[in-house]
Amino acid sequence: DAPVRPEEHQGVARKVVLADASPLIALARIGGLPWLRKLYKTISITKEVRDEATGARELPGAVAIAAAVKQGWIRVLRQEWSEPPLPLLDTGEASTLRAALALGPGTLVLLDDLQARREAQRLGIAMAGTAGIIVEARQAGLIPAAGPVFARLAEEGFHLGDDLLHAILAELGEK
Repeated sequence: DAPVRPEEHQGVARKVVLADASPLIALARIGGLPWLRKLYKTISITKEVRDEATGARELPGAVAIAAAVKQGWIRVLRQEWSEPPLPLLDTGEASTLRAALALGPGTLVLLDDLQARREAQRLGIAMAGTAGIIVEARQAGLIPAAGPVFARLAEEGFHLGDDLLHAILAELGEK
């Protein structure tokens, strides 16, 4: 889950950063949404992702995500795409990958679900997950250390495999 600097991925200038619900919810639950704004300026989401992330105000993170949409730095795409069929994915993940394909090279997708990541890889879509965003926030100096952030994520029910977590922290010089 190596972070991809928007301006560096394969020499392609980033046009759009699209997010699925999971990274938005995870970061909102630990107060990390501002990192997205600082790292990427604006984030785009599909209507399906908006509904998934903010549909019920009692959902953890829903109020913070809705506020970011209202502030305009999380933008809801008006257009919808129906191809290709992605029957193994939920509606938010499928809509996000379809949008990424339609928007073309230079699009970075933020998503965590393993099946969705496999589909993104198969389709040639650049991606980063919540862990990669935290690494990027640490490298950009937005947070003093990643370890405590991963611990807060775990308290919120978002777990990384121990091997992956140790590798990330070692890479950052935190272990």
